Amino acid sequence: MFRGVAELSLDSKGRIAVPTRYREQLVGRCGGQLIITIDTAESCLAIYPLPEWEELQPKLDRLSSINPMTARVKRQLMGNATDVDMDGNGRLLIPTKLRKHAGLKKKVVLIGQGKKFELWDEETWDERNERWQEEAVLDSDSLPAELGTLDI
Repeated sequence: MFRGVAELSLDSKGRIAVPTRYREQLVGRCGGQLIITIDTAESCLAIYPLPEWEELQPKLDRLSSINPMTARVKRQLMGNATDVDMDGNGRLLIPTKLRKHAGLKKKVVLIGQGKKFELWDEETWDERNERWQEEAVLDSDSLPAELGTLDI
């Protein structure tokens, strides 16, 4: 399980060094084979260990292409999915097109999201995170039922 925020630098070739605490897990779980795709709701990238993606892809395949929203999500996620391998130094090359989509500059953050990661431009992450914290004052009427059962 991946959790936490890691502040990283994108090098001149578009690579990030995966934090050491995740490298062993990734090598053990997927031999360093990952899938990077776009996030359909935010300006960030989703990074899946290959086995996690292989569980997700059949679900995407089953989405209807008749419904414009599901067709769009399917098209965006699968059409932008790119296979990448972690190199011997624990680095990932982020494809140019995906870097542009997420607006990645030199400073980025890798966010653990359980079975996957999100990769954000640091400035964008800081802005969104601040906004979400300001919006965190939820009134109980707008709280989704599934969150009401979570005891934090």
